[in-house]
Amino acid sequence: MGIKKAIIFGMPRIGLSMVLGIEGFSVFALYTIGYQLAPFLVGLALSVGYISIALFSFLFGWISDMKYTKWGRRKPYILIFTPVIGLSFIFLMIPSLLLPDLGNKVVLFIWLLIWEILFKASFGITVPYQAWMAEQFDINERPKVSQIQNIFNLLGTLIYWSYTYLVLTQVFDQISANPNILPFSFTIPIYIFSILTIILFCLNAFLMPIEPRVKIKSTLKEILKTSLKNKNFMAVSLTIGLSSVAWVIIITQMLPFFESVLNLDLREYILIFSINFFCVIVFLEIWRRVIQKFGKKQTILYIYILAALILPITLLGLIPLNNFLLIGLIFMIGIGASLGGWYLLPAVIFADLAEYDEKITGELKAGTYTGVPSIFLNIFQAIGVLLLGALNELPKITVGSLSYSMGLIIWSPICSLILLISFFYTRKYLILDLEP
Repeated sequence: MGIKKAIIFGMPRIGLSMVLGIEGFSVFALYTIGYQLAPFLVGLALSVGYISIALFSFLFGWISDMKYTKWGRRKPYILIFTPVIGLSFIFLMIPSLLLPDLGNKVVLFIWLLIWEILFKASFGITVPYQAWMAEQFDINERPKVSQIQNIFNLLGTLIYWSYTYLVLTQVFDQISANPNILPFSFTIPIYIFSILTIILFCLNAFLMPIEPRVKIKSTLKEILKTSLKNKNFMAVSLTIGLSSVAWVIIITQMLPFFESVLNLDLREYILIFSINFFCVIVFLEIWRRVIQKFGKKQTILYIYILAALILPITLLGLIPLNNFLLIGLIFMIGIGASLGGWYLLPAVIFADLAEYDEKITGELKAGTYTGVPSIFLNIFQAIGVLLLGALNELPKITVGSLSYSMGLIIWSPICSLILLISFFYTRKYLILDLEP
């Protein structure tokens, strides 16, 4: 495997993980705490955004499979839609650029809904981009390529977590008091992240080799029919989609949980962030080695059970303690270890399934085999954020001197249950270790 090629393939993930991470990790807290929009409305807007990913991911995947240009199948979509990601991210995070009155919650909700849809729809370009995993790297290279890609992801994560904990968590009160006047420490990084994402994706499109030309004769109807008849492919898509309900709630709810329940200060944020980041990096390598020794199926089972066991520790937030730092540390170590595996595996699994399908049908439909699972993934993620919004509308409870929604406590055992269902279904029905 050419390391240079793997690096070129992985580098857009720096920018993408920054904008997607801030959007996924912070928008719920930003709009509910900062802009004072009702949690259910925020959850509703985010859920519609995930539905738009489901639709456009499949569409971009199928069209890029079928249409071959002088730039290949994947590059045109990356070059066209990357600027839309950057622009929609800016307007999503800084509505005061065009909205004169953020006190009008109906207009604010419509604004959030529109830009969330555009942001998530343009995010569908990651399907043509990710399809290169199957087309340009063989089955034995993919875990290593995914690891390199996720190292770039983590570099972006380091930046967006630093921004979130060091900047965003410190300006919620200021934004809430006057949402029309935002500090430069909040706005300038948003512009930088957007521009960097566009630049890195464009470099990727220019530097990656054009994928081999493979003729696909099947119609959309025939492709869908073949996919639906592939019981293992559908079972994998369903299970990863189901588990994503838990993962999207975990990622989205962490910041409000730390802010409202654990009531951490800046130094504590820095400490748990640093430990979590270290755990994700270490476990990317650990899980890759576990895959080599035990296979993909056994590895994903370990990931599910680890996360399911660690999540209920948030229930300790019901005990009035002087300091919740230890709970935050244990939680972030376990979640960091689990996310390290979750970030590594799905892309590898679906690339393997696309290659396996090629051996049966004679057609490498990498875009479709990335896009179809995205339908399941994002519909379930839409359900997840809608559920999250509803949970955060539950009546408030008082623990010690703190008062917050009951939903900020009970979300974790719900996620545990979802991951346990995914664990048992995977163990019984899924085939993930396919012959090369």
